[in-house]
Amino acid sequence: MSRVHYARVYWTFFRNSLVREMSFRGNFLIEILTRAFWFTAQLVLFDIIFRNVPAIQDWSREEYFAFMATGMLINAAVETFFMPNCANISELIRTGNLDFALLKPIDTQFLVSFEKVELAMVNQVLMALGLLGYSLWKLRASGQMAEPITVTDVVMYLTLLAVGVAFFYSLMLALASTSVWIGRNQGLYDFWFYVTVFARYPQSIYSGTPLGEVIRFAFSYIVPILLVVTVPARVLVHKALEPSWLTAVAVGSAVLGLVVSRMIFQWSLTKYRSASS
Repeated sequence: MSRVHYARVYWTFFRNSLVREMSFRGNFLIEILTRAFWFTAQLVLFDIIFRNVPAIQDWSREEYFAFMATGMLINAAVETFFMPNCANISELIRTGNLDFALLKPIDTQFLVSFEKVELAMVNQVLMALGLLGYSLWKLRASGQMAEPITVTDVVMYLTLLAVGVAFFYSLMLALASTSVWIGRNQGLYDFWFYVTVFARYPQSIYSGTPLGEVIRFAFSYIVPILLVVTVPARVLVHKALEPSWLTAVAVGSAVLGLVVSRMIFQWSLTKYRSASS
């Protein structure tokens, strides 16, 4: 199937998701309000913290808000396009509906990864962009960021955001693929949330204690969830990376994650037993 056909299929998915959201407007509104409350609560919490301390490790208030906005953008993209679909893979396997996906003349991974779009997450994208804009403006106004942001910085930042989204998607897909063997894998999704909670804070925050150093190493080089959020934030606010090759580690981890998760997904399909078997 050509790229044009894939684009048409995805456009159909998007329209179906829009119709579904508009059919349940009350739920759509509640999700938007819930996200807005969570965003405000996080903002107020860290604003209170920074009223009492000038910085957390090497992150000032404005720099940390830029980091927070970066994490929110990555999380919003993952929850918009991939979370509802990966969460549904176990149901497709349990009910036997994966048979219909396998019979369609389209890549199965594409089909199960993009069928649903969580449009309510657009609200979080807008709030995160607003916070990011405010943070960068304050950094320039206060003189903390001497050099202006260039087009190269923006392109690099957007590329690294895509790297973060790709890494989290690959991790989620790999966990979802285990449904072939264990059926309902809610425990693994809980594990995903527990692990990714570490990415809400910059990598340098975990320095200074033995346990913190263990967490920093494990989630920087083994499962690099700290890098895929910290690296784009540091690039945008012109904070040096130590060591400088961490950018390459983040990009390489995302590429490797996509390849490995693809292999795991394809291998899991060979172990799948259809509802009719």
